[in-house]
Amino acid sequence: MYNIAMRMLVNKMDAEDVLQEAFVTAFKKIGDYRGDAPVGAWLRRIVINHCINFLQRSKSFFESLEEQGIEIRDESDEEDGGDFSPEKIHEAVKSLPEGSRVVLNLYLFEGYKHREIATVLNISESTSKTQYQRAKTLLREKLLKS
Repeated sequence: MYNIAMRMLVNKMDAEDVLQEAFVTAFKKIGDYRGDAPVGAWLRRIVINHCINFLQRSKSFFESLEEQGIEIRDESDEEDGGDFSPEKIHEAVKSLPEGSRVVLNLYLFEGYKHREIATVLNISESTSKTQYQRAKTLLREKLLKS
């Protein structure tokens, strides 16, 4: 659960605070747990929701890409010829802009669909897809530069 919070929030102190809040919520709501899913999945959902709430409270993290004039190249997932260590990839993900990083984490690592991400983050589905493409492009650039 700590790794999820760190991937989404980057800052260690924020991740620890949000994780503590998530566990308090889980303990308070343990009576509401219906057993539909494993406890770990239920707790994971609570942690992710707390991370999203923290980000939304702290600041608006989705920028209008159209306003910035950023053009996203729709590149396929072809091999870039790079063999990158997990540490290098983790550092590159941490350096992504917040909105792109959150969408990348939810889509790629947590298995959310763009429709779910749009609902949870209160954005359009196309914004979720654009942020994901932006994250992939920036991540690829950062990894190839290093």
